[in-house]
Amino acid sequence: MFEILIGTISGFISGMGMGGGTILILCLSMFMNIEQHIAQATNLVFFIPTSIIAIVTNIKQKNIDFKVGIPIAISGIIGAIIGAFYATKTNVKDLKKYFGVFIGLIAIWEIYYLIKKYIFNKKTHNK
Repeated sequence: MFEILIGTISGFISGMGMGGGTILILCLSMFMNIEQHIAQATNLVFFIPTSIIAIVTNIKQKNIDFKVGIPIAISGIIGAIIGAFYATKTNVKDLKKYFGVFIGLIAIWEIYYLIKKYIFNKKTHNK
């Protein structure tokens, strides 16, 4: 069940164009003045060949757990359909705001994770 939730949410976000190409979207919209919808759709085109290469590489290295991956992929497809529909119906100004909030939440999570890891390592080394 948890895999389906993760897949749907990540598919939704990916469908909006905010997957691994977050930096690409940021660069296209900020530095090249490309409209947010176009930057996010361009990211999706960029994502196809890079993800295929990553999948093939990880299959060869036996890094993929298909029991977990298949439910995530299926629910991710559903989330991507919903997210893409939502993104096309959202005005550019709001889409930029949502993108900014998403990036901010990732930054907060990463900072929290690093602090938590630092505290854990400090406790472990002081024993």
